[in-house]
Amino acid sequence: MTSSRHVDAHGADPADERILSGDSWTELCRTLERAGRLVLGDAVPDSPRDRAEGYRYLARFLASGIANCITHDDPDYPVFGRMIDYARPWGLDNPDCLYLYAPLRGGATYRVWGNRGSANAIDFQVNFGHFAEGDLSKWGTVSSLDGFDLQVEPDGSFDLWIGGDKEVGNRLASSPDVQFLLVRQYFEDWETEKPADLFIEREGADWPIPPPRTDWTADHLEKLSRWIEKGGGLWEKMSQGFLLGEPNRLIIHMPEAAAERAGMAGLAYGMGNFQCEPDEAVLVEFEPPDCHHWGVALANWYWECVEYASRQSSLNRAQATLDADGRFRGVICHQDPGVPNWLDPAGNTRGTLTARFLRADRAPEVKVTRLPLSDLAGALPADTKPVTPEERSTILERRRRAVIARFRR
Repeated sequence: MTSSRHVDAHGADPADERILSGDSWTELCRTLERAGRLVLGDAVPDSPRDRAEGYRYLARFLASGIANCITHDDPDYPVFGRMIDYARPWGLDNPDCLYLYAPLRGGATYRVWGNRGSANAIDFQVNFGHFAEGDLSKWGTVSSLDGFDLQVEPDGSFDLWIGGDKEVGNRLASSPDVQFLLVRQYFEDWETEKPADLFIEREGADWPIPPPRTDWTADHLEKLSRWIEKGGGLWEKMSQGFLLGEPNRLIIHMPEAAAERAGMAGLAYGMGNFQCEPDEAVLVEFEPPDCHHWGVALANWYWECVEYASRQSSLNRAQATLDADGRFRGVICHQDPGVPNWLDPAGNTRGTLTARFLRADRAPEVKVTRLPLSDLAGALPADTKPVTPEERSTILERRRRAVIARFRR
């Protein structure tokens, strides 16, 4: 159990030898050195571009670990932090989503309040376990509340209580082994929808915040080590599991059990991969189901979403164009094909292909076809609207500004 710097905060520090000797820091540094295998492993692509991307991934994954395991991991004095950021992607992040994280502990009561914002969907999820454990069987969901059931005032304000026994409109159950609150916000119209303005406090907290104890710091440095080694190992295993499967396919899994292991309630996940050489195209086709939100996106070897602000590497319901027959036809290729639904892989010849459908009435059947780039025009409907270079430039400029606006705070 992770130590608290609140409990017995005014008593004597235990003078944990892991900190006094520097062993905790030394072991963290050793873990970071071992993590180089994620870039230098035998099966890992080794081009100069891949090496640059790999070491950048390690640095960004470390930064996310610092945020989730240390900076925003005091359950007595929680502060919302970005679990995943535009500049810190990991774990097959969703370009439509803003992820917020706040630590919790069993036996405590928390108040979350603020303004709901205008994101197309919002979801509050209380979880046990931690992504640092790198083991799907060791984390899961205690309770969740989405924007469809959240009671909100006319001005968008709301209160939500976690734990305790208050008889209130918005309440989420806790448990003795609870560890964190995950808030997901799904944006459909990137330019107009606004993020929620959220605050969290533990009821009965004593102020000011006491200094950290040696055992608290040692435990959290060890947690960061597990994040790098075990967490990084899990995402490597998951990514390679899809990349090394049958090429160019996408399978949709309905959401019956998604929320049991910290997945979003009501969300159908589509998982697969793409393989596309510079002189090829991959055509992704499906008829979107009746749902509240859907989107498709590309990710690289390290399970980072392909950069999605300055590149059109993802599309959602508001951004995509459906053909006259009601079907979505997305085109993965390395040069702009001059069609609305281009999915830019940013030079990756293989990666993960993903799709998400929120509150869908069915799982769509997906067809993925690899073909010579020269045959693409003949594979698309004759009335496919062309997109000029000038139009594409405007589309990308608007994407870029919308993403920066979403993440600027």
